[in-house]
Amino acid sequence: MKSVRLFAVLLLVCCSFSIAVTASAQEKAFLGKWDIQGVAPNEGVVYWLEIKKAGDGLEGWFLNRGGSVYKLPSLKIENGELTFPVSANANAPVQHAKVEGGKLTGWVTVGSNTIKWVGVRPPKWGNYNANGSHKFGAPVVLFDGKSLDAFDVQLKNRPFGWSVSDGIASNDVHGNNLVSKQKFQDFKIECEYKLEDKSNSGIYLRGRYELQVLDDYGKPTESHGHMAVYSRVAPKVNASRPKGEWQQMEAVIVGNRVTVRLNGQVVQDNTLIEGITGGALDANEGAPGPIMIQGDHEKVHFRKIVVTPIIK
Repeated sequence: MKSVRLFAVLLLVCCSFSIAVTASAQEKAFLGKWDIQGVAPNEGVVYWLEIKKAGDGLEGWFLNRGGSVYKLPSLKIENGELTFPVSANANAPVQHAKVEGGKLTGWVTVGSNTIKWVGVRPPKWGNYNANGSHKFGAPVVLFDGKSLDAFDVQLKNRPFGWSVSDGIASNDVHGNNLVSKQKFQDFKIECEYKLEDKSNSGIYLRGRYELQVLDDYGKPTESHGHMAVYSRVAPKVNASRPKGEWQQMEAVIVGNRVTVRLNGQVVQDNTLIEGITGGALDANEGAPGPIMIQGDHEKVHFRKIVVTPIIK
């Protein structure tokens, strides 16, 4: 009788160990970061996801197309499938995903529309340094004070939404986003712009990483402030000038590192870019991308936009 009981205990321990190992293997496949893009006809849908181990469980961080990266209220992995609601709302859409062939394939139903998507791992970035010694190529003038011919717009079903007068490019309030026709990999960008009361815009590097442009003179720094890597990294100092004054920014991006100067002060110092930001044009982080100037919020005025590629 004792031997039977001992066998039962050993069987239970073995089964428990097996379940634990299986659960751990399931989790491991999902852990880490994922760059996510919708598939036809939803190629414009862009997400970002990170799954981390937290004690005995998991926690997740998600970028739901626009807005900020946020912590998921819950997530679970059962039978090889990851599920999580996109918000704490009881009726929130639920994302479903599986790891297949090293990729994360998933879907979510929003209203009557089912969006299918595929996630891949971000690039294996090298040991980049935005403050290093770089060799620059010829400057590319995207705005010369005369025309915006170097740009297209993001939303083709809307008016262009920008005009040029007296050497200054200004957007219509809630207009359109400018997207440069030329794409860039590593580069320096220099911009001069002027903000109005409560102005809100953004300068997107490679069309994926937003440096926030905001009327926040005199306010505390935070991850949505002027020259923040939007929702990810706050500026080191608030270097904003008051509305109505010309602001000068310079950013150098190399790989996944960026250094930014605003009005002569370093506000991002070789900052690690953890992933795409809200409103990114795509999730293909390893590829060259355009400069995007946000014009679908409040009023902003630009008089200089120059990109100088890094060639070594």
